[in-house]
Amino acid sequence: MNREAENTLPVQPPGKKLTIAANRLAGSTACLNCGTQLMGPFCYYCGQPDKNLMRFFPALLRELLADTFDFDSRFLRTLKPLLLKPGKLTRDYLDGRRFRYVPPLRLYVFSSIAFFFIAAMLATDVFQISTDSEDALDEPLKFSAEEQAKLDEKLRDVDPAVAAEVNRAIAEASGEKQSESGLVIDENEINLNGQPWDRETNPLIIPLAPDLINDWINDEIGNSPAKGRQIEENPDLIKDKMFDVLPVTMFVLVPLVALLFKFWYLFAKKYYVEHLIFALHNHAFLFAVILIIMLTNTYAGWRDPDETGLVTSGVNILNVIIAVWIPVYLLVSLKRVYRQNWWMTMTKFSCIGISYLVLLILTSAFAALLSFLLV
Repeated sequence: MNREAENTLPVQPPGKKLTIAANRLAGSTACLNCGTQLMGPFCYYCGQPDKNLMRFFPALLRELLADTFDFDSRFLRTLKPLLLKPGKLTRDYLDGRRFRYVPPLRLYVFSSIAFFFIAAMLATDVFQISTDSEDALDEPLKFSAEEQAKLDEKLRDVDPAVAAEVNRAIAEASGEKQSESGLVIDENEINLNGQPWDRETNPLIIPLAPDLINDWINDEIGNSPAKGRQIEENPDLIKDKMFDVLPVTMFVLVPLVALLFKFWYLFAKKYYVEHLIFALHNHAFLFAVILIIMLTNTYAGWRDPDETGLVTSGVNILNVIIAVWIPVYLLVSLKRVYRQNWWMTMTKFSCIGISYLVLLILTSAFAALLSFLLV
């Protein structure tokens, strides 16, 4: 850097470091974008940094890598309070100390993507391991439509008592049941108003619903037995759809949780967005700690298959610590953010917990139903 640039570097307050290293500044007295006089490394009017980009490419590349993998980055500065200091991220954000941390929405998106991506990978491995050891003799007896037609044709030529016994044996082997008339009836038959559902003669009609909705519902009911057999043959179908639906469902859940906070703290004189920021931070914490549990348990299963070594013992202790820390963290974060007395905080913590549990059950049921419909 030349002598003129050194003489025009911004004066920094005592005890404060510049947010951009001095050797990376252009040394301009005015913003090169809007012409405003500079009072620091960034223009206070348009926000453009006074960086000197006209340098050797290797130096620029080295700085890019340093910025990317800097252990003093905002992400790592966010990680410690996220995991160990309940409510600090939200409290600092609401008090205006925001630039040092990852923004709440970005933190939530990153943690949720990491959680669901790794959970999907681990779930795939679990399903592969569990299906490899299944005994082929335990699988139900199944016939194709052509094979069933040939069997019915042969049974017409034999004694009716023998045919009924054969049908009974086939029904038991295929996991179905047989009626007194000798017909094979699937155990998953759908009944409506005491009679079997039928698309034409006994459909499901929702009052006041448009015909388009009723037609769609009855189409799905008609397709459900076939979907059930597909899922039974290949459980990965429903699992893959669940992991497609859950991230979006959880993202929609967060604003609803913020409404819960708004309801229980109706007289706290806080805007909805403040409750939303708190909900984003707490969900990011939950994703992070559950991800730690999944990874450590997976490592213990790989490192200590017999579950008798020190690794398994250490992971079990860690699981207990995290299980205790989660409710403590959520309670303390509620106290720190809303600043009410402990008695009121614990009462509202219980009410919010019950409300959240009900909301989570409804959301999970919706996700499961939607996943089944998308198969």
